[in-house]
Amino acid sequence: MGSFWLGILLQSLIFSIMVMGVYITYKILNFPDLSADGTFTLGASVSAILITKGINPFLSLIFSTLAGFLAGICTGILNVKLKIANLLSGILVMIGLYSINLRIMTKANLPLFNYETIFSEKNSLLIAFLFTFFVSIIFTLFFKTKLGYLIKATGANENMVISLGVNTGLVKILGLSLSNSLIALSGGILAQYQGFSDINMGTGIIIIGLASIIIADSIFKNIPSFNSSLICIIGAILYRTSISLSLKLGFNPSDLKLISCIIVILALGVGNSELNFKFASLKLFKEKKVNYV
Repeated sequence: MGSFWLGILLQSLIFSIMVMGVYITYKILNFPDLSADGTFTLGASVSAILITKGINPFLSLIFSTLAGFLAGICTGILNVKLKIANLLSGILVMIGLYSINLRIMTKANLPLFNYETIFSEKNSLLIAFLFTFFVSIIFTLFFKTKLGYLIKATGANENMVISLGVNTGLVKILGLSLSNSLIALSGGILAQYQGFSDINMGTGIIIIGLASIIIADSIFKNIPSFNSSLICIIGAILYRTSISLSLKLGFNPSDLKLISCIIVILALGVGNSELNFKFASLKLFKEKKVNYV
């Protein structure tokens, strides 16, 4: 039983880095970037192929992050420079990355069982915790800088930022690049943890990211002490726990996508119900106030 919860925590920490990447586009930039599915596999592919070529596993993760950064630039250029809709830009990059990932790995599945990884003969939980800790610290500190606030402002009110003479197109490209670099880093770490990179390992990753954010945001949105990185980590833990418990209860692995959809629907439903209740209460209060006057 201990190994069951240990596995959930370890995978949650790895996925939480990806969730932080999705958080940048979904919550901060308000940009539905569907390229995450391809970028996650890109990070895994780059890390895996470099390890098989004798590159240090830690160094391979740097290249995975850079590959994700470049993928984010591609999505940004399609949207900003070529004026392609944000949703379609992400889809195009995701489709293109499928072929690129196959080219990188040279086959659909690349095993790493005979190679040294960052988890070889080390405390796996400690390694995952340290990666998540440092990424969350950098994530939090970055969005307290002027550039971080500029990305937030672009997502909240782009017209206002344009009126200040700032090139919001470049800001969007930077935000997408940072998002995809974190997603690719998470993919590289997961590939080393599970011992292989697979062409389909990124399928549905955007749903995992969104579900984690929505679950945690619905529960902790009224608690000021919960910053965005902490929400991503807790959300990933809650999501992975619900999925693992579903498997424990006897659901088939083929049902996981459906379960993920149901989790998202429930989280959104609860959040919207609370929002509607608040609006209704406010409206009733105003009506009573008018009647008293």
